[in-house]
Amino acid sequence: MADRLTQLQDAVNSQADNFCNSVGILQQMSQPSPLSGYGSSTTKVTTPDTDHTLLFAQMIARTAKDIEVLIESLPSEESTAELQAAGLQHLEQESEVAGEQLKETVKQGEQLLASIQAALHDISAKQLEMERIAAQECISAHTSAATL
Repeated sequence: MADRLTQLQDAVNSQADNFCNSVGILQQMSQPSPLSGYGSSTTKVTTPDTDHTLLFAQMIARTAKDIEVLIESLPSEESTAELQAAGLQHLEQESEVAGEQLKETVKQGEQLLASIQAALHDISAKQLEMERIAAQECISAHTSAATL
């Protein structure tokens, strides 16, 4: 991705293209005006059916807004090294707090995982015990039926 200055330069170039193209459309669509003393020109100029006025107005307005946003995103003259250092220090403090919160959340998650694993182990042990009891009952039922 391009940096902000390159984006701004591209937007200004795009705006220049918009202005040049709009002047070209104006020249294409304008009616010639007669000049006094140079004869009378009665040539009929055909005008195109489409009017690009609204299109170019929207393009110029949108590009102007983009340029404004890009300019506002640039660092101001008031941004000194001290202000930047203070801002970085503030961000580092926020990062440390977020890191501590993350560590605490991970610790809680590990504790929850351990308790879930213990519960799953208990469930597995109970299922194995129930299967053993059911197998013993089945064996004793078959042996008692065979002895009768």
